[in-house]
Amino acid sequence: MARKKQYDFFKAIAELADNTHQAAESFAVLVQNYDPATLIADSEKIHTLEKDSDQVIAELTNELYDAFITPIDREDILVISERIDDILDGINGLTYLFENLVVSEMRPETEIFAQMIATAAKGVHTATEELPKFKVSKTLKSMIDEVNSTESEADRLYSKLKKRLFSEETDLLTIIKWKEIYDKFEEIINASEDAVDIIDGMIIKNS
Repeated sequence: MARKKQYDFFKAIAELADNTHQAAESFAVLVQNYDPATLIADSEKIHTLEKDSDQVIAELTNELYDAFITPIDREDILVISERIDDILDGINGLTYLFENLVVSEMRPETEIFAQMIATAAKGVHTATEELPKFKVSKTLKSMIDEVNSTESEADRLYSKLKKRLFSEETDLLTIIKWKEIYDKFEEIINASEDAVDIIDGMIIKNS
């Protein structure tokens, strides 16, 4: 009887991060060229990537139950995967939020926020590709620092945009709409930082 090939947990995590990075880049383009008339079609790639990642998560979780030995703690594998999935779920959710809130146009600097999400997702993706050699990697720590730096920059932009919204906007419905949107942007950026912080903690624990 042929022996079952050992499941590659690091490869699965990198696949999740790759899907998330692709979705973030697509989202940045969607925001930059926002058109409510084509929003559903423009969001389709993101929806597909989110569904693909759900399948990866399901497979990874099943393999964790069955695996006798894992390259790092099971809990770390699961939590890193979940935080990466949170980023993609958040991006996917924002496309539906734009649709449900009937957003007709982007407010100033929203495209900058979207690009920060793409930058952070790229950093998470690069970090996960370094996981198999995390004990000797010369770039993993710098990628973690880069994502943390992007998150700090995004925090400042978030505060700026919220302050502008509440001080300059007079339409209550617009304020309610965009507060929800900005909060979701912030959650996605925070999930990116959470992902690399968990990786950082895993490195320390296994060094």
